[in-house]
Amino acid sequence: MELLGKGAGADPANELTNREKTLLVESLRPKWGLSELLRALGMARSSHQYQPEAMRSPDRDAEAREMVSDANDCTYGRRRIHDEPEAQGHVVGERRIRRMMAEEGPGARGKAKPKRGHGSYEGEVSEHPGNKAGRDFEAGLPNFPWPADVTQFSIPAGRLCLSPVLDRLDGAIAGWTTSTSPDAEMANSMPGAALDATTDRERRHLVIHSDCGCHYRWPGWIGICEEAGMARSMSRRGCSLDDSRTGGFFGTMRNETFHGRDWAGVTLDELVKRIDAYMERHNTARVKRSLGSMSPLQYRRSLGLAA
Repeated sequence: MELLGKGAGADPANELTNREKTLLVESLRPKWGLSELLRALGMARSSHQYQPEAMRSPDRDAEAREMVSDANDCTYGRRRIHDEPEAQGHVVGERRIRRMMAEEGPGARGKAKPKRGHGSYEGEVSEHPGNKAGRDFEAGLPNFPWPADVTQFSIPAGRLCLSPVLDRLDGAIAGWTTSTSPDAEMANSMPGAALDATTDRERRHLVIHSDCGCHYRWPGWIGICEEAGMARSMSRRGCSLDDSRTGGFFGTMRNETFHGRDWAGVTLDELVKRIDAYMERHNTARVKRSLGSMSPLQYRRSLGLAA
């Protein structure tokens, strides 16, 4: 039983697969007769005769098993692990996926106990522009209301802040920036990459939605929005539901790329590279069931909105 990695109290007849029983029989046959061993294990002779040939055969799940092992850096649960091979033209049953996951060990990472986050509210430093988004987090075209927010990652090497802007059409990250401090420079540099990908026509109806953080109320940010032709929208203070799209993205991102990992010895520069890699993967490779098991880029291509 130790040969098979089973405990001393395991019941060979009921707790072993036919393959494991065959391995046990072959290891004991020099001392015991075949009929006696098969009777003790409750195994049919035909099953024993079949197993050696089956073990010599190529693994029919080899290709799917490799996909399960990759599992997008252990960020996928069973549903998206099942969807990704199917999107690539491989028909793999969900029960097979579950079995291979149990054998290979990957799965979506869990989350740690939440800590109190950074608070950026510093009073009514400028006029509140109103909540133009109105908790409507769906869009029929790209570059309609953009939710924006800031989150913080703390590791032994220090603190890193991330400021992304999302696209409501498909959850793609339109642009992002990182900084060691959630200051005006970080906030003001965030829209740049996203705005570079828009046209003048798109900017005429563009609304950027944020919380009441002070960096979204300083003159620099207001000037950037006015110069770009973007209308500003803000949630109410302390009302996370008004900005739930970015909050949901942050929760998913932390589960998939931050929680449950060892950050000892990781520098802030390395953390920036990992975040950048996740953002790129989120846009181009990470499948979403809400998009028909496609990534945001694949979804846009299916709509004729991307090359």
